[in-house]
Amino acid sequence: MLSYDPPEAHQLWAAGELRIIDCREPYELSESRIEGVEHIPMSRFAEHVDAIPEDLPLAILCRSGSRSARVAYALEQTGRFGEVANIEGGIIAWAEEDLPYEGDPPT
Repeated sequence: MLSYDPPEAHQLWAAGELRIIDCREPYELSESRIEGVEHIPMSRFAEHVDAIPEDLPLAILCRSGSRSARVAYALEQTGRFGEVANIEGGIIAWAEEDLPYEGDPPT
């Protein structure tokens, strides 16, 4: 499975070359979030997978990179999206790299 470190993912996303989906649960977004990143909670992914556009490569984000790796693997197994990337270290690593996000530092 492909993975990006947060600076790589941010660069591709900012250039419009990557779709990032945050798979954290809604309560986690109240702590910190990335403006403009799509959100589909892991607990509801199965019911929303058909609505994910196939126009861009996908990268999945969570708090630390564990849940997003599972979601990325599952999406990749559908064969619909090609290779799906995990964002290493999740939003915690994103914040540690001083990339833009809103809210409190994620923990």
